[in-house]
Amino acid sequence: MHRRTKWTAALLAALCAILLGLLGTGGTAGTAQAAPPVPQGIDNGTQFTTVDDKPLHAHGGGVIKVGSFYYWFGENRDDKNQFRAVSVYRSTDLKNWSFRNDVLTAASHPELKNANIERPKVIYNKRSGKFVMWMHKEHADHYVEARAAVATSSTVDGDYTWDRSFRPEGHMSRDITTFVDTDGTGYMISAANENADLHVYRLNADYTDVQSLVQKLWVGQKREAPAMFKRGGVYFLLTSGCTGWAPNQQQYSTATRISGEWSELRNIGDSTAYRSQTAFVLPVQGVKGTGWLYMGDRWGNSMGGKVNDSQYVWLPLKFPTSTTMTMEYTPRIVIDTARGTVEPMKGTWEILTTRNGAKCANVPRADVKKGVGLIQWDCDGHVNQEFRIRKQLNGYHEIMLRHSGKCLDVSDSSAENGAPAVQNTCDGRPSQQWLIKKTDAPGYVRLIARHSGKCLDVVNQSTDNGAALEQWTCNGGHNQHWKRTTR
Repeated sequence: MHRRTKWTAALLAALCAILLGLLGTGGTAGTAQAAPPVPQGIDNGTQFTTVDDKPLHAHGGGVIKVGSFYYWFGENRDDKNQFRAVSVYRSTDLKNWSFRNDVLTAASHPELKNANIERPKVIYNKRSGKFVMWMHKEHADHYVEARAAVATSSTVDGDYTWDRSFRPEGHMSRDITTFVDTDGTGYMISAANENADLHVYRLNADYTDVQSLVQKLWVGQKREAPAMFKRGGVYFLLTSGCTGWAPNQQQYSTATRISGEWSELRNIGDSTAYRSQTAFVLPVQGVKGTGWLYMGDRWGNSMGGKVNDSQYVWLPLKFPTSTTMTMEYTPRIVIDTARGTVEPMKGTWEILTTRNGAKCANVPRADVKKGVGLIQWDCDGHVNQEFRIRKQLNGYHEIMLRHSGKCLDVSDSSAENGAPAVQNTCDGRPSQQWLIKKTDAPGYVRLIARHSGKCLDVVNQSTDNGAALEQWTCNGGHNQHWKRTTR
């Protein structure tokens, strides 16, 4: 009896250890579970951090859901802007992320010692029970290899074993994504022919090799940063143009068969995709349906920095018809992974136009930093000229800039004439509270700062582009008259 008790206890302990191990590494698809998540607000144009307040580096990445958890893989560079690791993070609500592992590093294989790894995407193969990572591989010192690469793991966030890098069917392969169809067929899509074309490859049964080239899309049109998804029997392929690190107009196409005819490219978002580039499109499936999340990178290199300085731009995708989609900018999104919804910030966006120059209040270069001064500029329809004006309980108004999510403020809360109007983190201070008063001119108002009693003004009554906005003693001048127009 004593021996049997000891044997039973040992067996239970071993089973518990195995179970804990599976939960710790994600196990196979569907293993890990967690408490139901609650809706989360996520600020755009920021550098995300983990739950322990460390930088989250998953640039150019992709997401796979395993059980109740979302696993986010992406690029993590070193101080020289070169490959350090493919890092993976885990979350149930898409806001609170925990670092799990550097699943692939320069020490993982000799071929990675002097390499750059870009746009890692992970898919799960039911036949082999393996998680398969596809990525774009280059040499650390040049950009001429143009190779696809594969690595595998038996657990989603365990160490990945390097397989090889190669040119699929002899073709160059750069920006890359993967897609698993509802019938289990795997695909890899990558930029080819010096980024002039986009190739769609069918994968073999284990997803570890290319079986055939299915499509050459948009030959010579220079499309990169692909993201493919399927909605209601329609395939969508979202891509960007090729302009280096600089953002550009993104476009999409649709088809009813991957190997069939694809539609003409259609524009989506503004001319710079709100200063971002496609990384991934994630279906957020819940009890009420599926929300579609655009995941983009605002590359640090486009702002004078490096990859690890990049910010994230996440936006809801909406579908007016079965074959069309739209993407509007919002400084904050609300994601409910339990319900399956991805929604923009509520509110109406307006432009503010000066009476004397008929120009729009504007943040230069769509800068998102705190303390940046506002100017007037020709009205051009960009989001750095749009504001949400929301009345507070005290009768004053908070005026939020759409592109940055920051509030109209007076620099240093100064009460002096000529103090610049700036954008700052919204915190409700009196210099961010504005009284809106009608003028004697129909349709125009004055904006009066609570802390100083002074009016929002265009310096020296200028009508020139670039003239600064400031506060000045209210005097009835046309340079203190503003027209509110709903977008």
